[in-house]
Amino acid sequence: MSRGSRIYLDHNATTPLLPQAREAMVDALTMVGNASSVHGEGRAVRARIESARRALATATGALARNVIFTSGGTEANVTALSPRFTIGGVEHRATRAFISSVEHACVMAGGRFAPEDITLLPVDGNGIVDLDKLKALVVAEVEAGGLPFVSVMAANNETGVLQPVAEIGASLREMTEGREPGFVFHVDAVQALGRIPVDITAWGCDMLTVSSHKIGGPQGVGALVYAREAFRVPPLVTGGGQEMRKRAGTENAAGIAGFGAALQVMAENGEKYRDLAELRDWLEESLTHINSHTVIFARDVPRLANTISFAVPGMVAETALIACDLAGAALSSGSACSSGKVTSSHVLDAMGVSGDLSRGALRVSLGWTTTREDVERFADLWQGIVQKMKPASSGQAA
Repeated sequence: MSRGSRIYLDHNATTPLLPQAREAMVDALTMVGNASSVHGEGRAVRARIESARRALATATGALARNVIFTSGGTEANVTALSPRFTIGGVEHRATRAFISSVEHACVMAGGRFAPEDITLLPVDGNGIVDLDKLKALVVAEVEAGGLPFVSVMAANNETGVLQPVAEIGASLREMTEGREPGFVFHVDAVQALGRIPVDITAWGCDMLTVSSHKIGGPQGVGALVYAREAFRVPPLVTGGGQEMRKRAGTENAAGIAGFGAALQVMAENGEKYRDLAELRDWLEESLTHINSHTVIFARDVPRLANTISFAVPGMVAETALIACDLAGAALSSGSACSSGKVTSSHVLDAMGVSGDLSRGALRVSLGWTTTREDVERFADLWQGIVQKMKPASSGQAA
């Protein structure tokens, strides 16, 4: 960004639309035809959708026929979180959902599971799922004759912390060996796609969910990806036979085309994303230099290369966000604001972070538009904000 322009540091909320995605969408919008029609115009639209489906299958290690497009990550997650499922057409029912306590709100809501059938999995001080507790709960459920459903995100949207999903998948297989089905495992990969390798087979999950606008595609498009054709959950949206009868409704052809274009860019530029770790690390050092009391959450565990969750004791997130916005920087908070009242982040609460510190949590997330100049300018304006707000525990590093 040129000096004087706004600094966008909220890529985990949504990443700016890639030029290639915009071009693909505009081109798709000029096409006439419904993808379900058998004439030439319909087949041309269908070809665009299937091209994107193949690109997403490649990006997730799946087969194209196991990719179901949705309206976004939330719909995909709610669809996946179903106690009812079939394997080879035979219906089964999961008895209890085990959901990590740091999941996105749409997963925490439990999807189609009844509230009384949901158990939250504890995490440690870095936000990583307690594997021993997970194992104990799953074993107890299986020994009681139940069928556990486990949902754990690959990368946290607030802190960027990576969960050991492959290890969880392997543990579930080991604990339920000889039972078919022994478990259902779902991974929310919305923040992971394009930022770490995503492989549905290596992770050992039955389903994973993704979203277009986290990788530079348009908003309003996501997908539910299955590991095997035999496994399916009932459609959330019913009606017509679109998406192989797994999700009714005329496909968002332009949005899916944009998603496909973004996936192509992602495949060609994967290494560039990891370069953001250098900018992240530089900015974290700057934040702690500006105020020596700054807390960087989960700094010492594997995280996304683009995410910083931090707080300065004595600073309230809502006030700091407004100050940043007025100074020309867009970032997010780890807190939720409802009716003017700032509440602590459920993610940080689950990590055992104090309420006062949690209510001051801010999130910086970098992306394809972020430059070294952006992070340097943000560090400068943040120093001015800290000096002006004078948090109670403020102390300049030597």
